[in-house]
Amino acid sequence: MKRDKANYFYGVAWFMISLCVCTFNDSITKLLVGGYPVSQIVFLRYLFATISLLPCMLVRGCHTFKTKHAAMHSIRAVMLASAIALYCFSLDKLPLSTVITVNFTIPIFTLLLAYIFLKERVGGAELGATLTCFTGILVTSEPANSGFASYAIVLLVLSAVIFAGLDVINKKFAMREGILTMLFYTATVTLALVAIPAWLNWGKVQSIDWVFFILLGCGANLLLYCILKAFERVTMSAIAPFRYVEFILSAVIGFFCFGEIPTWGTVLGACIIIPSTLYIILTETRSFRRASC
Repeated sequence: MKRDKANYFYGVAWFMISLCVCTFNDSITKLLVGGYPVSQIVFLRYLFATISLLPCMLVRGCHTFKTKHAAMHSIRAVMLASAIALYCFSLDKLPLSTVITVNFTIPIFTLLLAYIFLKERVGGAELGATLTCFTGILVTSEPANSGFASYAIVLLVLSAVIFAGLDVINKKFAMREGILTMLFYTATVTLALVAIPAWLNWGKVQSIDWVFFILLGCGANLLLYCILKAFERVTMSAIAPFRYVEFILSAVIGFFCFGEIPTWGTVLGACIIIPSTLYIILTETRSFRRASC
């Protein structure tokens, strides 16, 4: 049981790193989305993701290019390209707080899809903490003043459902395919899908923005790598509530990088989110202790 406990904490650690990378990527995307078409941002993101992967693939050997799940990689790429395009579009049309709030519905959809497709047990602790955290996000975002009536909200919710579906697929295939192989085909197929729209809407890239696009591409690989490593060790239902920590990270980034001062709603929401997440850690730790007795 010590091994199970270690797996849990290692899985959570990988997932927490993925949240840090995700917050970093969102900050860069927020800087870029106003100046470039969405298709161009997605194309350059996965162009540099592919380029940064090639040296690792070549060092590991040609076998890393082989896959028995080409159809599934294609489905994943279509879903990823669609979700990111919808997310970037919404990020341009809606306040950042609104985007973050709606994006935090992903754990709700993840728990539901994991129960339906993976037959994972969803305990009362995980579900309760997830719903409580989501309540905290709603308190923080002050939805009455955040433009929730906008049509972009519908598109953002759709992107959240697609991202949740990707989490389920990634969990299902994390043990069947090498991580590098999954990263490579995710990047290359997504790149091919958006190539023509990007070419038709191409805009001149400023010199400094090339650095941001390179970081965005490398961050895309690191993000998926960390998520896949987490899924190798723990169930989706166990780590779903931890996604809400990203909100705290976003608030910190917003304050230091964009000059956004947290409102009282943000403080109150944090007071709901943090204890709920800590409760999950305590519950899981106690379950491992009881099982080991």
